[in-house]
Amino acid sequence: MDFELSDTQRSVVDALDTLLARHAGVERCRTAAAGQGYDHALERELRGSGFFDSFTEESIGPLGATLAVERIGAHLGTVAATAHLLVLPALGLDSLEGPVALVLDGDTRPLRFAAEAATVLTAGADRCTLTRPAPSAAAALPSAYGYSLGRVTSGAGEDLAPGTAATMINWWRIGVSAEAVGMMQKALDIAIRYAKDRRTFGRAIGSFQALQHRMAELTILIEGARWLTYEAAFHGAPGEASATAAAHTMAALPTVTRETHQILGAIGLTREHDLHLYTLRLQALRTELGGLRRHRRAVVAARWGEGAS
Repeated sequence: MDFELSDTQRSVVDALDTLLARHAGVERCRTAAAGQGYDHALERELRGSGFFDSFTEESIGPLGATLAVERIGAHLGTVAATAHLLVLPALGLDSLEGPVALVLDGDTRPLRFAAEAATVLTAGADRCTLTRPAPSAAAALPSAYGYSLGRVTSGAGEDLAPGTAATMINWWRIGVSAEAVGMMQKALDIAIRYAKDRRTFGRAIGSFQALQHRMAELTILIEGARWLTYEAAFHGAPGEASATAAAHTMAALPTVTRETHQILGAIGLTREHDLHLYTLRLQALRTELGGLRRHRRAVVAARWGEGAS
């Protein structure tokens, strides 16, 4: 890696953690679980504290904004962090209030925040389209993933400049990777804490080598995802770097989910435990941008061209 985090970027993350400790987190997530609606109050706090402007702040920049997206994911913030902190400023768009749904043209799968979106940003072949649909309750779908899911309602939109689609997709990949890294790290932290506390045969289960190997593997996977994401953000979201970060992160995601639940055993599958709050949200991230297969194809296309197989 040819960069390091600045003191300013680290201090911004510390300040954000303090804010999120008050306005997000496990208990707030549980309270809102029945409705799973967008957290407008949290968005107002983030906006009022200036975090939505971090991308364009010279001392913070896109890397600092990516760190902020990661922390919002780690604290289970139910806001469109990737859109507000990365995609919109990268496209040079003014700040927009409320839920923003990010969409690939022609993708009919359920999307986060789509049913309640105040703004829909669609990536076409070359340019983006900005739409402000009327929220439609009929577009909402049942969800067990910690986010509201829905289908985008149609409407007339404003076409942006040529080339904006690639910019949107690349930053979207970085953002969804950063969100996933924050949640995967929290899931691993829960598993490690449990392995230290849970005792069997007179010793903590974390002292057994078999579990240590599994937790070491998860640490390597998450750190790889973290630094690939940071590097892509630092260099301005090049196509290959962004796709590589997303491909590695989404490939790691099912392993982290499976192994953390294996370490906790049956307790990790109960609704009253915290682990599922992170691992269910991770499943919602897996399908964005077409999922792992599309990320990998993007890596190949960026390296060897669209015709490469």
